[in-house]
Amino acid sequence: MRRTVLTALAAVVALVGSGVLGATAASPALALDNGLARTPQMGFNNWNLTHCRAQFNEAFVKGIADTLVSTGLKDAGYQYVNLDDCWAASSRDSKGNLVPDKTRFPHGIKAVADYVHSKGLKFGLYSSAGTKTCNSAGFPGGLGHEKQDAALWASWGVDYLKYDNCNNQGQDATKRYTAMRDALAATGRPILYSICEWGQNQPWTWAAPVGNSWRTTGDINDSYSKMLSIYKANIKLGKFAGPGHWNDPDMLEVGNGGMSDTEYRTHFTLWAMMSAPMLIGSDIRKASAATLTILRNSDVIALDQDAKGVQGNEISSANGLHVIRKPLADGDTAVALFNETGSTAKISTSLSAIGVSSGTHTLTDLWSKAKSTTTDTISASVPAHGTVVYRVH
Repeated sequence: MRRTVLTALAAVVALVGSGVLGATAASPALALDNGLARTPQMGFNNWNLTHCRAQFNEAFVKGIADTLVSTGLKDAGYQYVNLDDCWAASSRDSKGNLVPDKTRFPHGIKAVADYVHSKGLKFGLYSSAGTKTCNSAGFPGGLGHEKQDAALWASWGVDYLKYDNCNNQGQDATKRYTAMRDALAATGRPILYSICEWGQNQPWTWAAPVGNSWRTTGDINDSYSKMLSIYKANIKLGKFAGPGHWNDPDMLEVGNGGMSDTEYRTHFTLWAMMSAPMLIGSDIRKASAATLTILRNSDVIALDQDAKGVQGNEISSANGLHVIRKPLADGDTAVALFNETGSTAKISTSLSAIGVSSGTHTLTDLWSKAKSTTTDTISASVPAHGTVVYRVH
């Protein structure tokens, strides 16, 4: 979450050097060596749905874990159940340890983590690389408490940390986030490290050896315009992503009601084409059939989770009509035709334009499941705000 604005830090540029930005961030050898997020992380985070409202509590989290299993979302790849801000009490205990809010989590965080683990899922938690978290209530942040907090979280069974950027006291971002990286590593427990720095200091240029993913923009909200603006910022950063280190355009809004199902399919498809983390942010306990159909689309998920780990890139973009190409590990290529405009439009590309050899190729529409063949042209009539995505084989 973003509540403050930072000034640019010249130290970041001095640290990474302008001549090595692309090589540094794009090289898998320099990715964080914790063995995690070899494909983008998938799971659930409560923030987009609950914020700090009273419904965010122990029963809610257990219900989400149950539903991930019962709806087949776990089998589709969603494995993390992540708690966001407001899980903690307003102050640390006499030993300086974080304390769970007793009203929300009367049995403590470890008990909730144990329940999530009992379902074959993994458990995530939230903090901020500052003195306080982002909520106006001012829950304790991790700045200056990195080793103590990381050790406590590991003892609770935490598998994932989302580390925000509020109340950072103007301290250097690379130092703050690296301190927590080292503290997590010292616990000996594999903990996926999600940097939520909002793109303030261009984390794509320095965060690959620090975290498993990094936010590239401010917060998403449940609107087509915000989703679109985030897509346009994130799609440009593909060279910095790869196995173990991903650009993060923020969590999914699918199912929250502010967009149409057509727009949600676009949202989901674009995130998959960008190899983005897929964190559900809606109430899956009450999800419609249409929402579950989107979230469980195994063919689209396969693009996001492809082992090659290449973020898709735009090969054409004009007049609101976009063609996005993503090479896949088995030699196939995914092609998304995205119409950002308010009217139906024909979008076309070709085999040569997407870098595919000549000959007869099969096109599988990953939403309708229809199959066709082509020797050259790839095109579709795409509805307003819609996306057609093909797997070219």
